[in-house]
Amino acid sequence: MFKFNILNRFLMRRFFSGFGLVMLIVGGIILAVTFVERLPANPDVPAAMFDAWMRLLEYVPMFLPMAVFMGTLLASYNLTKSTESIIVSSAGLSPYQAARPLLLGAAIIGIVATTAVNPYSVSLATRNISASQLRLVDDTIWLRDASDSGFITMQAIGMHTTPDSLVFENASLYVQNEKFKITQRIVADEITLTNDGFSTTSANIWDDMGRMHTGAWHSPSLLNPQNVLDRYLQPDQISFWQLPGFIHKMSTIGVPVRGHLIQFWTLLFLPLNMIAMASLGVAFSQTRQRRNYSFSVKFSLGIITCFALYFILNMFNALGATGTLPPLLAVVAPPIIIIAGAGAFIASFDTI
Repeated sequence: MFKFNILNRFLMRRFFSGFGLVMLIVGGIILAVTFVERLPANPDVPAAMFDAWMRLLEYVPMFLPMAVFMGTLLASYNLTKSTESIIVSSAGLSPYQAARPLLLGAAIIGIVATTAVNPYSVSLATRNISASQLRLVDDTIWLRDASDSGFITMQAIGMHTTPDSLVFENASLYVQNEKFKITQRIVADEITLTNDGFSTTSANIWDDMGRMHTGAWHSPSLLNPQNVLDRYLQPDQISFWQLPGFIHKMSTIGVPVRGHLIQFWTLLFLPLNMIAMASLGVAFSQTRQRRNYSFSVKFSLGIITCFALYFILNMFNALGATGTLPPLLAVVAPPIIIIAGAGAFIASFDTI
């Protein structure tokens, strides 16, 4: 059973110190480079700094696992070089027991990143969301509006915004009654959505008898420009707390949600991913050398390993997004494999 004694708190502090140093260096470099890059596109320095800060938050999910791994490796290196690892061993802690505070610290980082950093990053990135920032599902816009009087379903190829409306291009719209019978079909080069509903000045309109006429058309709707933009946000543009409800709404209108499920499970199991990277760092740091400790070699190997794991994780995510693997399995399998492999190595080292 894990106890929060002095030694465990000491090891956890060392882990957070190593992790913080890595995050400070990597984040500082990214922030500085992004600030210089975005400075010409912003009116003043504070605006450029804010833009760079938002870009940094977007990069956090990418380098957070590497920072946990390198922070674990750095903490273990400092313990070995200062001979404090001897004190840890003298206290009766095996490598597995000494790793538990580090794994707990990694889990805490994952929890904070999921529950606080992700919502904060998304709130900044989507504060002024517009159609130009949306990547639509299958490059096609699908809308469905339900009311007591019936349903409206629309497909459009393109979309652009005006100050108070959304304009859908090359659109086909179907009006159904409460029994799902199509009562109207509207095809137009442009259909405009405002707070008052859908409208167009010129469209081909078919009635329920198949008769066609050309003219203006209007229909009230519960949809408005803002909730349409929100509906088509990509998985990484939705916070962890909003994803379950968003997935449910998208499922009801028949829009594929595998990418959103991957994002939800990834955020939910981010603490497990952080534990996996910390356990890998512990495995890499196992050594009986207290002098000539080859930290540079382990650091280089760690960088290569992180890139390889990043590729593997993306491959599993792609398999989950395409339906080849269940989304939950695609997210959970890689960290479990990493933890099993690292745990086996640590256990074998402990028995040498």
